Amino acid sequence: MLADIHRQLDSIVLGKSEVTRLAITCLLAQGHLLIEDAPGLGKSTLAVALAKTFGLQYTKVPCTNDLLPSDLLGLSIWDATAQSMRFTPGPIFSQVLLADELNRAPSKTQSALLEAMEERQVSVDGVSRPLPSPFFVIATQNPMDQVGVSPLPESQMDRFMMRLTIGFPSAKAELDLLRSGDRRNEAINAKPVLTGDALSKLQQAIEKIHIAEPILIYAQQLLAASRTGSTRPLSPRAGLALLRAARAFALQSGRDHVLPDDIQAVWAAVVSHRLGASHDSLQKAGQLAQAILVSVGAP
Repeated sequence: MLADIHRQLDSIVLGKSEVTRLAITCLLAQGHLLIEDAPGLGKSTLAVALAKTFGLQYTKVPCTNDLLPSDLLGLSIWDATAQSMRFTPGPIFSQVLLADELNRAPSKTQSALLEAMEERQVSVDGVSRPLPSPFFVIATQNPMDQVGVSPLPESQMDRFMMRLTIGFPSAKAELDLLRSGDRRNEAINAKPVLTGDALSKLQQAIEKIHIAEPILIYAQQLLAASRTGSTRPLSPRAGLALLRAARAFALQSGRDHVLPDDIQAVWAAVVSHRLGASHDSLQKAGQLAQAILVSVGAP
């Protein structure tokens, strides 16, 4: 089943199997995903392909500088027929939400989204409303050197389990793309490989993936190493996200236990946006993450 998922995503997002596997890891681990890249490199295509492959409801919200929290969460309006206020849900009530160009949205709207990500519910007019399950946010942001963007605060960046970049395709993948054309239609028309119930069972199966004591010690040593240099220190919450992502990565490899390789495979995606300042490039953040990884011996 997971092999079929990998195969379908790799046929849509060409030449980026490592990126698609990490994105699947984030979904299975019940995290949220931040993708930072220049326009035109397939961020939206990846989001649509993930939603369609897993058979999930998908909504895209373009984040502009005039987007209000109510545009995202919904609002209560007067129903003259019923003579009462009626809540109209916003686009956030979706199983997969693509918040496109999140760093162009006003800070209040960013905060409203990130609060919902953490609580998995929204509060409007004093009433709390649960979000769908599963609830997976994919936010994209443009590089900081582009016009009209502002960095997310570090505390908000921490709400994302992973930050990825798709990057330019290889020469072979780009030639295949030029031959076949835009992959967006392939993503939109992708057939579900599994149902929402099957996804829920996979997410629950992650809890049963064993982590031995030496692996726990290794993860703690990596966290501790981040607190001795010039980087922003990693919190225990980052460590919990690291272990959950490693479990999801191990599940995709068909194992019932985590290896050091799993920790290393997800390490940069989980911690790079937590180590440096929010305006740091992925390249610089990745270098910080790699330096810590090299400094700690694996069991």
